Formats: sequence, structure tokens, C-alpha cells
Amino acid sequence: MKQYRTFLLLLLISIIGTTLSRANSILIPMDDQQSNHLKAYGIAYKILKEDQEIDWLLNYRGGSFLMKQTAAIETECRVRGVSFETISDSRAASIKQQLANPDLNMDVVTLHKAAKIVVYSPIKVGPAEFENTDAVLLVLTYAEIPYELVYDEEILKGDLPKYDWLHLHHEDFTGQYGRNIHRQSLADIKAQEGIAHKYGFAKVSQMKLAVAKGIKEFCSGGGYLFAMCSAAETLDIALAAEGLDIVGSSYDGDDVDSDAQSKLDFTKTFAFGNFTLEGDNGYRGYSTFSDINSAGGRGYNQSTGFFQLFNFSAKWDVIPAMLTQNHEPIIKEFFGQTTAFRKGAVKASSLVMGESESSDRYLYGEMGRGQWTFYGGHDPEGTRGGGFRSPTDLNLHPHSPGYRLILNNVLFPSARKKKRKT
Repeated sequence: MKQYRTFLLLLLISIIGTTLSRANSILIPMDDQQSNHLKAYGIAYKILKEDQEIDWLLNYRGGSFLMKQTAAIETECRVRGVSFETISDSRAASIKQQLANPDLNMDVVTLHKAAKIVVYSPIKVGPAEFENTDAVLLVLTYAEIPYELVYDEEILKGDLPKYDWLHLHHEDFTGQYGRNIHRQSLADIKAQEGIAHKYGFAKVSQMKLAVAKGIKEFCSGGGYLFAMCSAAETLDIALAAEGLDIVGSSYDGDDVDSDAQSKLDFTKTFAFGNFTLEGDNGYRGYSTFSDINSAGGRGYNQSTGFFQLFNFSAKWDVIPAMLTQNHEPIIKEFFGQTTAFRKGAVKASSLVMGESESSDRYLYGEMGRGQWTFYGGHDPEGTRGGGFRSPTDLNLHPHSPGYRLILNNVLFPSARKKKRKT
């Protein structure tokens, strides 16, 4: 009996010791071992939303995530099809120690709290069927990351400070309805005219300028702005043309200021300067806005080339290192109304994070207390058929490196510990 009790005691001590040594962590790898890169970001966001912290392991296995182990997280990963590894805390500490090595281009950034996300979109006021190809709306939905919607009226009312992160996509802030007969329906146009009238603007272009300035104020006050495609281009055009009429008579009934080009004020813009406005001469129903767009006049042909992400120092250039985390440094080019940015139009104050031989594709900068990222093109995995875009099924692209750049931006604000002042 005594030997039996001794055996039980030793067994209990062994079980307790094993349990203590397995105070486990979860590693979500983001290299080629990950079964669904895009949904992995949704797991990370969910954990942050629950006020738990995550370590983002920069340049370690594609920018992996490390967190405390719970049964709930394991279950969520299994349900969403996200690969994960359960490791001991001693192993987690060893990984962090490895990343701290000054000779390695790696580091650890702790993410603290989920950003409150909002998307500027005309689907707030109408069907706007073209928006079903908005890459950010698609990937937020696919990754199961919650977001809200705003449009012109909410910005004019001053609602943006309620949020941390704002996305703009295939929009036109110059008041020319996209300069594209396929872009906006009559109902879309009437909705914008109605908002302009409600807030006392004589023209939609004047209302859109006020919206653009509201977006700039949001960023200057400490917000995060992420813009793609024509939104990035037209936002800066609208700001540079403040007080000028650059809208043709077919849109607002009167002619443009013939000296508008010489009066543009590039000091008011986010990313671009030294650009030339283009007349509304169209291209099979499409038209470019300026020579910021390096693919202007070439339409929406399918992409054939690639662009490359820069390799930043994880220890010294932490922000661009976060924004370029990927398992692939070479990304297939993709087109849009604004495909990419002409190198000569990009300000020296803008940091280029990705480029092709002929253009800049991925930019970062600061505005006041806030930060912004501009990403050229419309949909990283988009295709066209019959002259129109088809909605992308991200179930077919769970490893898309182009879409990963979008989701890097979604997590980026979480690296800031203190809440933004509004």
C-alpha cells in the first residue's frame, strides 16, 4: 500500500510538472506552411478585439503571429481552416530571443487592440453594384473582420473621429463621377447631388472637396488612411485643386478654369506632386484623371508583369517592415482605373515600399499625427470578362500576397498602444 501511495504521489508530481512546463503559446505561421493566410489575419483581429495581445514576429516565417494558448483560439483556427502550432512558453521565449539578435533582420512588435474600421463606399446610400469588386470589402468579409460604412454625409457630419482606420477605394473626389460611363448609375449620381444640396453645396465637386478635406483632417488628427486605385489619385487632385474649377461642363454645366494647371497647390497633397491634369477625352468610355497614373490611356488590360516589395529593417524601419510582411516578395501586377503611380509624380516625402521597373505601386507617409498608405490597382486577384470586372472568390486565393498587403494595413494601427486623441 505504501509503495502504491508513493507511486500515486510521483505520478501526481509528474502530471503537475508537465502541466506547468506546458504553459503553452500558439504560433500561427505565415510562411508556406500556412493553409489560409488571409483568414489568419481574421484570427489575429478577433483576439485583439477580445483585448488580448499578440506578438507579430517580423520577418520570421513570413511574419507569423504568436499568442497565449487557449482552447477557444485553437477551435477558432480549426473552424476557419487556419494552420497553427502549439508550442511551449520556453520555445516562444527562445524564438523572441532569436529575433532580438542584432545581426538578424527580425523583431517582435506587440499588437494591443483592434482598430475600429470604416470603409467609405457608395453602398452606404445605394446599390452601387460596382462596389462588389472592392478588394478591401471582399477581404474584410472573407477574413471575418468587422467594419462599418460611411459615405459623404457621415464625413460632412464629422463622424470620422469615431474610427481608427479608414479605407477609400475606386472613388472620385474631383466631382466627375469617375469619368466613366460604367462606373456610376444615375441613382448613384442623384444620391451625391442630393447630399450636396442638403449641405448647401452648389456642385458635387465642391461637396467632394469638403469630404476630401475631412479625410485629410481625420488623418492629420491621428487616423490611419488606406487608399487604393482611383481614390488615391483623385484625393490628391481634389486637395491640390482647392478653389479651382477642374470639372468639365458635361459634369457641372460650366467650363473649367483654363489656368487651373498652373494654379495647383501640391503642398496640400498626401503623396503626389508635379502632376498634370488630363482632359476628359475618354478611352472606350473610360478616362484617366492625370499623369499620376502610370498606366493612363492603356485601359484595363490584364496584368503581365510583377512588382517587388522592399526589404526594410525590422529593427530600425519598423512601420514599413510591418506593412510589407509577406511570404512572397514578388507580387503579380494588377490593373485598375489608377493602376500604379508614375515615379516622377511621387513626392520625395513619400516612402516607396513596392515598385516595378516603370512605376511605384505601394507608398507610405505621415500626415500630422496620422499615417497613410496608398496602393495602386483595383483587385490583386481581379479578372475581367466581357469588358467588366467579376467579383473575386477569395476561396480560390487564400494565399494571395497582394491581398496580404491590405491586411497588413488592417493590423498596423494595433501596434500603437495609446488611444488616439480626437
